[in-house]
Amino acid sequence: MATSIDDGGMVELCEECGRETPHDVNIRLLTESKKEQNAEFSREPYRVSTCRICGTESTLRMNNA
Repeated sequence: MATSIDDGGMVELCEECGRETPHDVNIRLLTESKKEQNAEFSREPYRVSTCRICGTESTLRMNNA
């Protein structure tokens, strides 16, 4: 579970570091289709978390429909 820290970041478990570390968290729209035609209709929101210690980035698709 992520928790807030004073500078606006989040603290959560980093699998690479093996402990809870500060992370930058944001939402990105990623295109899932490999086809160029209609690619704009295949964008999905992902939660992207980046460890401030080691730089490891993890993504989680937000709407698992």
